[in-house]
Amino acid sequence: MGKKADIRRLADNEAAASLRAVRISPRKLNLVAESIRGLKAEAALAELTFSNKRISQDVKKLLESAIANAENNHQLDVDRLYVKEASVGKAFVMKRWRARARGRVGKILKPFSNMRIVVCEREEAE
Repeated sequence: MGKKADIRRLADNEAAASLRAVRISPRKLNLVAESIRGLKAEAALAELTFSNKRISQDVKKLLESAIANAENNHQLDVDRLYVKEASVGKAFVMKRWRARARGRVGKILKPFSNMRIVVCEREEAE
C-alpha cells in the first residue's frame, strides 16, 4: 500500500552519495573535488587521506559512503570503481553583521555547500 519506488536515475554500473549543507564555500570545496575527479577509488581515498585541506576528511567519508553504496546496494566490484563525477553546488548563506566605524555595518557571509559523488565501475579490459 506504500508509494511506488522512485525510478533509478543512474546507470546500472553507477552508485552515488551526497553531502548536504556542509559549512564551507563552494569554491573551496571544488578545489578538493577537482583533485579526485576521474581517479580510481583507492587513489582518490589516498589523495584525500593526505590532503592538507580541512574539508578533505568529510569528502573522504562521502567517497567511502559512495563506495559502500556501490558494493552493498548495487553489487559492484570495488576494485574496478572510479570517481565519475564529483559535483559541488551552493546551498544557503547565513548572513551576519559586525559593527564598524561611524555607525556602519560590515557584512559577514557564511556560505554552505552541497556535494555529490558518483562512482562508476569500469568495463573489463579485453
